[in-house]
Amino acid sequence: MKITLLGTGDTSGVPVIGCHCPACTDAYSNNKSKRTRFSILVESNIGKILIDTSPDLKWQLIDSNISGVDGVIWTHGHYDHFAGFPEFYRVQKKVDVYSVPETLDYILDYFHFLKPGRHDVQLYESFELVGLTFVLFEVNHVPVEKAVGVMVCEGNKKVVITGDTNNNIPQKSMDLIHGPDLLVADAIVPPSITTIKKHMNAKQALDFSEDIKAKRVVFVHLSHFFKPHDEDVKNYPLGYDGMTFEI
Repeated sequence: MKITLLGTGDTSGVPVIGCHCPACTDAYSNNKSKRTRFSILVESNIGKILIDTSPDLKWQLIDSNISGVDGVIWTHGHYDHFAGFPEFYRVQKKVDVYSVPETLDYILDYFHFLKPGRHDVQLYESFELVGLTFVLFEVNHVPVEKAVGVMVCEGNKKVVITGDTNNNIPQKSMDLIHGPDLLVADAIVPPSITTIKKHMNAKQALDFSEDIKAKRVVFVHLSHFFKPHDEDVKNYPLGYDGMTFEI
């Protein structure tokens, strides 16, 4: 399978409007410091699945030369993870969407003018799409009632995408996702920022990757509190928009 990080930014993206910090300043001239909001593309040899639909999805798809997908999985109902769906829906109608019932209720009420193909998924129950096996597992992203991460398997290969979460992840989820070939981890700020409690910071994400014995880890949902990408990638495994992995 192939994983493409379409968007690696947090809810504001980088640069932040009106900000001239080092990361935001660098983002105007360095594509790796420029971060659109969160979306991930998962591809098999027979199809494509989107994990979340960023407000920046239109340009993410154009930049990656993607004209259609076979389904969308939503991790939770925060604006920066679903709001790009309507523009995409105008191009490709009758898109199949997947998530836990609470998330689908919220997003599809928000998008009451759209009628995608709804598929309610229960936590920890596997389902098949484009020849891959997906499982939604519970994470902790207060005050969201049921935020989820996504595990994707093909044969003996495993990719884990945490979604938005702090490091207080249920043990049942920890047992399920143990030993991934690739961990795509929420790591919104460097450890020096201590005020954010609903996401992992970079140290917590590294500790988490060690706890589950990830063979490789990459950080996403990154804020402008990191240094410019080319500097802080020496300290942390920072992802960037358009980064790809063949698993």
